[in-house]
Amino acid sequence: MRLDDFDPNDVDVEDQRGKGGGFGGLGGFSGQGFQLGGGSLGIGGIALLMVGAWALGINPLSVLGLVSGGGQQGAYAPAPQRGPVESGKDAASSCTVDAFSKESCNALSSLNKTWRTLFAARNHSFEKPRLVFYSQRGSSGCGAAQSAMGPFYCPADQGIYLDTDFYREMDQKLGAGGQFARDYVIAHEYGHHVQQLLGTSTKVSRLQHADPDQANPLSVKLELQADCYAGVWASANKVRMEAGDMESGLNAAHQIGDDVLLKAAGKAPVEAAFTHGSSEQRMRWLRKGLETGDPGQCDTFTTTAL
Repeated sequence: MRLDDFDPNDVDVEDQRGKGGGFGGLGGFSGQGFQLGGGSLGIGGIALLMVGAWALGINPLSVLGLVSGGGQQGAYAPAPQRGPVESGKDAASSCTVDAFSKESCNALSSLNKTWRTLFAARNHSFEKPRLVFYSQRGSSGCGAAQSAMGPFYCPADQGIYLDTDFYREMDQKLGAGGQFARDYVIAHEYGHHVQQLLGTSTKVSRLQHADPDQANPLSVKLELQADCYAGVWASANKVRMEAGDMESGLNAAHQIGDDVLLKAAGKAPVEAAFTHGSSEQRMRWLRKGLETGDPGQCDTFTTTAL
């Protein structure tokens, strides 16, 4: 994907690499609600790629506080002291540490421009997320950030957290290499930011507490909507896509489906344990966003068949 170089004045970046990181628990989340594109949209939250949790012997559902039958979400652990948001010269420095950092900032800059336009067209207020780079361990407003979690979005501080070493894991261990596959990861997490801006996190929390048995299915719908939003961004930038990009993105969506990840970890792919959706579902919703370019078509919550 031929993205422009990032605008250092239009990206908010925090760099925790080389600074160590805090530890803490992941907790609940909340927000204010409204609609986008004429549909009642989604439920915000934090996305943790299951493969890292399984590798540590951790049940990713318990990490999320969304174990089937439980559905309990704790309060946030006290937020650690946040680093300053960097822009301009400081952001440029953080974004050019290596090729993956620059690539991520290029994607972030493009996402900011695309979603700012989409929100303005619907008369919705827009806020940029921050991109937080860390190495191995970091700290977020939702508690500890650890590489095994994979990239994630923290609604408490509107941060997209990324250890760029994950991209090497995608390529070498998941078989999901390629620039567009990496752009898809950032775009998916940005989709959670869109959900947070729409106030959808409050809705999921209420629904989960009202019916704990639906905690995991609601999480799946959340993740699939974020996949669709990632496709909406790519659709808005189709002129920048190159041959093989779509295939690269769809392959990444396939490789991080719950069923594929569970099988790779030696676990039986039980649908009731899914939190992100099957490979087929993730590919289908990413493709839907790509083909329609309409966030209003990403309403996974009123769709009877995912």
